[in-house]
Amino acid sequence: MGVTRLLDSRRGTASATLHRLGTATLVANIVIVVTGGAVRLTGSGLGCPTWPRCTDESFVAHGALGMHGVIEFGNRMITFAVAAIVVATWVAAMRSTPVRRSVRVLATALALGVPAQAVLGGVTVLTDLNPWVVSGHFLLSMAMIGLSVLFIRRLTEGDGAPTPMVPVPIGWLVRGTFVAAWLVFYAGTVVTGSGPHAGAADAPRTGLDPESVSQLHADLVFLLVGLTIGCNLALRAAHAPRGAVSAATWLLALEVAQGTVGLVQYATNLPVALVGLHLLGAALVSACVTWLVLSTRLRT
Repeated sequence: MGVTRLLDSRRGTASATLHRLGTATLVANIVIVVTGGAVRLTGSGLGCPTWPRCTDESFVAHGALGMHGVIEFGNRMITFAVAAIVVATWVAAMRSTPVRRSVRVLATALALGVPAQAVLGGVTVLTDLNPWVVSGHFLLSMAMIGLSVLFIRRLTEGDGAPTPMVPVPIGWLVRGTFVAAWLVFYAGTVVTGSGPHAGAADAPRTGLDPESVSQLHADLVFLLVGLTIGCNLALRAAHAPRGAVSAATWLLALEVAQGTVGLVQYATNLPVALVGLHLLGAALVSACVTWLVLSTRLRT
């Protein structure tokens, strides 16, 4: 009896540690979105003009590169901090008992995502901040955030087949909201790639009309908000699990805040501080919309 209690205590401690590491992974992936945005918004995207070195002669920034070099190199160093957290999470997942293949697979996917991000970040530098490559770099960050939420969720549920906790039509509505959110993310990257914040003075642009792509982005935001309002009403009417209702409520609140920031930044000619806040909001929306989808089903 005493041995059983001791084993249960150790498992509980390991689970709590893994949950904390998973949360740290989520936070780290959100932070790297914000710091990456700061690099772009300060025009420091080519502060280190090559990759994987900072310059052809040095791995670190030096005085001749000025503040832009310090900012870009600093962001590269933050990537190592993110990698350390993710690797710690992976090690804890590999050592946790009982062995759970799904948790290990997700931890491995997160661990592989960090070097993938680093390589894609290097490609953005080597292509002189090509806006389409930068778009992929940002979208991979959004995916890493969603994957971190999935990892945390999996720690609190079993490995059985998912059982829907809401009626089928509501499940499709929630999934449609998730797809709409990703369309908004992509359209947002196109807007950025067509606007003034290129990341460097001579970085290429998409060549698309900024006003037209901004309108498309706004239209998709209206679609997303409408679907999210529908989710809130439908989940409440169906007496859905509290977690799903809470996720839908938070998602709507984030979207309203994001929309407000977006309108203000558009009307004030895209000030750097507001654009940075908008990036943070996008990261939080990615986490929340993933949480919403996961909250509508149960694994036993």
